[in-house]
Parts: sequence; C-alpha cells; structure tokens
Amino acid sequence: MFHRAARPIAAALMFAATAPLHAQDDRYPEQPIRVVVPFGVGGLADISLRLVTQRLSERLGQQVVVENKPGAGGVVAANAVLGAPRDGYTLALFANGTAISKTLFKLPYDLVADFEPVSTVAYFDLVLLTNAKGKLQSLPALLAEGRKRQLVLGTINPGSTQNLSAELFKSMAGIDAMVVPFKSTPEVLTALLRGDVDVMFESYAALKGAITSGQATPIAATGSRRSSWLPKVPTVAESGVPGYEVAGWNALFAPAGTPPRRLDRLNAALNEVLREPAIRQRLEELGTQAQGSTREELEDVFRRDIAKWADVIRKAGIPMQQN
Repeated sequence: MFHRAARPIAAALMFAATAPLHAQDDRYPEQPIRVVVPFGVGGLADISLRLVTQRLSERLGQQVVVENKPGAGGVVAANAVLGAPRDGYTLALFANGTAISKTLFKLPYDLVADFEPVSTVAYFDLVLLTNAKGKLQSLPALLAEGRKRQLVLGTINPGSTQNLSAELFKSMAGIDAMVVPFKSTPEVLTALLRGDVDVMFESYAALKGAITSGQATPIAATGSRRSSWLPKVPTVAESGVPGYEVAGWNALFAPAGTPPRRLDRLNAALNEVLREPAIRQRLEELGTQAQGSTREELEDVFRRDIAKWADVIRKAGIPMQQN
C-alpha cells in the first residue's frame, strides 16, 4: 500500500469510504466488478486479462467485466476509474507503459497518490530481433558491429516501452546507435527485413509469426532470465550488457480510498487464479508469464519503474508528448 502518512487526503477518503461499508466487506463482492483497460480489444494485455478475469469471476462468484477505454495516453480509462465510487467494484488495468506516462505526459491526476495497487497479473519480455538473412545473428556480433559503425535500432512510438528499452540498451552497451521510432510494429518489421534497421525491439507475441516463419532471428531477450517460450535465446545481460533488464508487466489498481479489506480479497483471489496450471500454460502460449504479487510488491515495482524510465527519458532527451 502507498504510504498514508504522506497522503492525508487519501487517508481521509479511505476513512470516509470504509466506515459505512466495513460491515459489508466480508460479503464483498455482491455485484459485478468492472476492470477498465486503457487499450483496445485484441491486444496482448486485453486478451490475457480476459482469460484471467473469466476464472476470477468463478472464484469470486460475481462477474468481472472488462471494459476497453483506449485513448489520450491512458487518461480516458484512468478518469473513468477515478470518477466511479471507491468501493472495489471499479478497477484499472495499468501496464509498465503507465509508469512511463507519469514522466512523458501531463496527467490530470497523480498516478501514485490517486491509485492503490492490487496485484500484478503477468510479465513479458521484449526480444531483440535481426534479419534472418543478415550477418548480425548474435548479440556479441551486434555489439562488435556497433563499435565499428552507427547501428539503427527500430522501435514503435517515441516513449513506448520498446522505444525506451532501445534507448536504455544504447546507453548501457556504450555503442554508436540511432533509435528510430515507427508508427507500428509491421512498419518496423518491414524496415528490418528491408535492411533499413539493424535490430528491432518488440514483444515476443507481436513477433511470433516472423520468428516461426524464419524471417527474423531473436538474438536476445530483455528479462532477467531466459523465457520459457524462447529458452535457447540468451538474455541481453548474459550476452554482453551486464545489468540490463526490461520487463513489461500489467497489473490491477483501484482508486485511492477503496476499502483495504476488499483490495486484500481481490489480491488473494487473483493470486489463486494466477497459480492455476491451466491459466499459466495459456498465458505462456501468448508469450506472457502469469505472476501475481502482494500489494506492497506491486507498489515497489511501480515506483521503481517510474524512476527508471524518467531517467531514461531525460537522458534520451525525449520531449513531453501530447495525450
């Protein structure tokens, strides 16, 4: 939980919310729960969340409904959650990109003060991909080439996790490189296959087709350990850039002032779902790893990512973006 001593307003809101509802906490939930998602239907976060909420509904005995509200850098979805009663029946899906948005966008709310952590849902690594017909078929080869000439690192939009991961890689690897953002993953992949880009940064789920078809070669993963879906692909850290680690994640949050006992109930139920072998296997097939957390662990992840990406944005000179 976030530190109440530094947040008297949140503490007052919590007291006001919990006092009349305390007797009902043991019966929670008594009506459907809504999870507002800042992405469109069909994306990795959306699909994986729907798999999890289906089982969560069964465990809680109430339907958990996913509602997609994309747009404005997550502001539309966040405002919808903050505008709802703080009773545990409206939640938000945040992702690692949400931590980035605190620095990259001018937000009409405070992500730390105005929201409470519930639990992480899943983690996913990015992969570094090269043209299968090119000569840079390993990270050491890429690093060696980067000491001879300027490399071109392809990503999607400026300020995206992919884009900042490339900026972090460039900085930590100490190579001459230019990070070039494109509007979409297919555009980056086309540039890679055409030879305009030396390496691209993207999630495994988005690149699975290019990998299995043999068009592109994954040479490194950004996580702290090798992923189960690409066990032969080494991490960036073990391949020549010690300390490099980027993990994408998504997690559930609630508006500040939500009764803590209800958040604890959600946390326990969600973690039970995420430990189920069938759920873990299905998410792994999508290229994500089911992983719950305590509320305190999620707070720590969120705060660390906010600080980490703020530093990368500052060093890369990325300007504030329009919502």
